[in-house]
This record gives sequence, C-alpha cells and structure tokens, in this order.
Amino acid sequence: MIKKLVLVFIAVFAVNSYAQQGTASPYSFYGIGSLKFKGTVENRSMGGLSIYTDSIHINLRNPAGYAGKNLDMLGGESRPVKFTVGGTYSDVNLKSNSGTAKASSTTFDYLALSVPIGKFGFGFGLLPYSAVGYKLESLDANYNDGRISNRFKGEGGLNKAFLGLGYQITDGLSVGIDAQYNFGNIQNSSIAFSYDDDGNFTQYQTRENNRSDLSGLNVDLGLSYKTMVSDNLELVSGLTYTPKSNLASKNERSISTVIVSSTGTETVYNTVGTDLEALGLLETDLVLPSKFSIGAGIGKPRKWFVGVESEYQKTSDFSNDLYTSTAVKYENATSVSIGGFYIPQYNSFTSYFKRAVYRAGIHFENTGLNIENESINEFGMSFGVGLPVGSFFSNANLGLELGKRGTTNSNLIQENFINFQISLSLNDRWFQKRKYD
Repeated sequence: MIKKLVLVFIAVFAVNSYAQQGTASPYSFYGIGSLKFKGTVENRSMGGLSIYTDSIHINLRNPAGYAGKNLDMLGGESRPVKFTVGGTYSDVNLKSNSGTAKASSTTFDYLALSVPIGKFGFGFGLLPYSAVGYKLESLDANYNDGRISNRFKGEGGLNKAFLGLGYQITDGLSVGIDAQYNFGNIQNSSIAFSYDDDGNFTQYQTRENNRSDLSGLNVDLGLSYKTMVSDNLELVSGLTYTPKSNLASKNERSISTVIVSSTGTETVYNTVGTDLEALGLLETDLVLPSKFSIGAGIGKPRKWFVGVESEYQKTSDFSNDLYTSTAVKYENATSVSIGGFYIPQYNSFTSYFKRAVYRAGIHFENTGLNIENESINEFGMSFGVGLPVGSFFSNANLGLELGKRGTTNSNLIQENFINFQISLSLNDRWFQKRKYD
C-alpha cells in the first residue's frame, strides 16, 4: 500500500509540474526551443551514455531495451515491471560582454512504464522534447543611458507521448521501435520600443504576438547487442535511428497596442488579429531532422562498465516558414558521450553503500545552432549515484551535471549551468506462473 501511495504522489507531482517553464536558456529563442535530453538520470549521470541496458532500469533512448533476458532469480520465467519518473533543477549563470545574470528552472523530465511479455517488452510514457522560456532585452547602441531597444519573451515547448515495443531475437540481440505523438505550443512576443524627446517611453508601444500549436508523429528504431568476450568481460553495443518527420503547425499572430510602465509592466490597450491565411502562414509544416547514434562499451556484469557513444543529427534540415532570421542558421549537430559506472559489491550484506551504483561521464556537443557565424557548442561533466530502496532492485538515482553552453563572441551569451537530477526506478513482479493447480 505504501508503495502504491508513493506512486500516486509521484504521478500527481509530475502532472502538476508538467506545465511549468522547462528552461531558462536564451537559446530557446530559436526554432522549437532548447531540445531536452531524452533519457533517464542514469543515462545523464554517465555523460548521456545510453548503450547499456539491463533488467531493472528503463532505457528511454533505445527501444530495444524494453526486451531482455529473464531473471534467474525468477526462475527464468519473467523480468520485472519497471516504473520510472524523474525531474531536474537547473541553475544557470548567463554571461555576455555587457554583463551577467542568473536564472533557474525546475522541470519534470519523464514518466514511463515498461512491461515484459515473454520475449517482448512494451513501454509507454510521457516526456518533454523541447522547452521555450526566455526574456531578452537589447539596448539601443545609439544612446548611453541604458535605453531598451527591443524586448523578446517566449514560453512553451513540445512534448512526447510514446508507445514502444522491443523483441528479444537471441540472448544477446534485441530490436525495438517507439511510436511517438508530439504535441505542444510555442508562444512568443516582441516589442520595438519608441521614446519621446525626453527619453521616456511614448504612451503606446506596439507588440507582435505569435502562437504555434504543434502536433505530429514520428518513430525511433533501436538495436542492442551483448556478448561475453571472456569469462568476466561483456561487450555491449547499440544503435538508434530516427527518420525525418514533419509536424503540423497551426499559427496565430496578432498586434497589440500596449502601455509600458516605468517598471516594465505591459498593459494591453487593444489587440488586432493578423490574416495569416492571406500570407500563406496559417498552417505550416515544421521539419524535425533525422538522427542516428551508435556506441559500444565493455565491462564486468554487475561490477563496472565504460563506453563511448556518438550521435549525429541532420539539423540543417530543420525549417519552419513562420519563423525566419538572417542571424541564425542550422548546421548538422554532433555529440560524443563517454561514461560508465562502478558497483563495489552488488550483493553486499554488510554495507549499504557497497551496493550503490556510482556513475560518471563527460559529453561534447555541437548543438546545430549557428548564430552570427558562431557555432553554439556545449560541454558537460556529470556524476551520479544509484541508491537501493525497498526491495526487488528498486533504486533512487541522484545526478549532478556541470557544464557550459554558447560563447561570448559576437555579443552572444555563454551559459554556465549546474543541473541537479533525481529519479525513482521502481521494480515489481506482476506475472507469475502458477506452481500448483
């Protein structure tokens, strides 16, 4: 009963927090926002490494992980039902040539369930794909009095509901597919300020408001292969592929006359809609680019593992006719993750911390954004620990990630971030063969 109450509490918390702003990054101004990491705290704590699969953790990045070998402790009859939920608190220091600022956000990251059925495994859940959350102001270079030239604000993002299927072909080889429904909206506004001769705001300002409601389907394909290369060493490898897909974008645009107070508060005086149908922009297609990843690693089962993974995304295909800018272009994105874990003694009866899983990793990424001819890159290092809780190999996972994104070149912004992550990975047995009639 206590376990069920815990699950209900987690689910309610996740639903309530799901609508919260999911990022504080100024780079979420571009495209569909900042792409969220599709993976668990366990993955992120190993630098984003996702090739490792086992019977007690859900792998959200490779649908082949839904399948797997049955557990010997269950008589080789089944694998546990797996439930996981996670969230992140981010603290970001923003730095530019003209100053610094701080921002923070708390987000729900994922909610998923995996159910074994023989050689098959099913998974389904909910997670954010991208997040928009920014408030940017630019100063008028013609004046030295701190006069604001433009203000930009945005919120929203894209979410994914997914249903996946994995199949165990042989003891070491499994394949899988995820079908994903993408949905969400992006809202943004911009003001070009005007002033009177005394340098004060004029009575009325003009604000452009945009909203895009997004929806569409896409799939992820995955393969996982394991084999023992010696009595103690296991080779683990995996690859995933996401084909290019389109999202339908239903758009709205309006122009508001607003009164801006001396403190910056905006009060709407009136609003007039824009005929986007006449401009051919009422409904547009947004292209989500294809993505491919491959990786391999080696380790001793239930003791240690280290691996490397590379991901390539054809971000240059990204497009949306509603939002265009000469200052930004999209180039193909790449990333490399290196990481692993260590377990002192998984079956220790004398030390709780010897049964814990200790994780670490680093990642390097070209995000695919190019602004003012500057590629926006990211580097991060991460650490984590998986703490046993309850029974049946359930665990609580804590993660810490430190890194930086962007640059101060060309008057851009560098983000120095610290992410604190927490998740629960709970296991249970639902299906048992009857021993006696």
